[in-house]
Amino acid sequence: MGRKKGTVEFDESPPDFDHDNPYGDPVAFLEMREHIVREKWIDIEKAKILREKVKWCYRVEGVNHLQKCRHLVRQYLESTRGVGWGKDGRHPSLHGPRVEAVESE
Repeated sequence: MGRKKGTVEFDESPPDFDHDNPYGDPVAFLEMREHIVREKWIDIEKAKILREKVKWCYRVEGVNHLQKCRHLVRQYLESTRGVGWGKDGRHPSLHGPRVEAVESE
């Protein structure tokens, strides 16, 4: 009566979807919409985790937080770029380009 050993595999790839005729296959349309929503929630949760790390770093480092937490702040700001449900009315492509983090020492 123990647990079965093994791993569960999830299909994380986007569904086959025709962007030219979105209503041609209603099942693919709904699967694509669910995929987009799932990916947005993942990005939002990643940003929340990074925000908690930044808060923790600020508390621990105190007055040195500007130097010690800079990498976390950059990761957090980059993770929030274009994430969300578009409440400000802008398309996600208009939020600005994603910038690769540059390590400066």
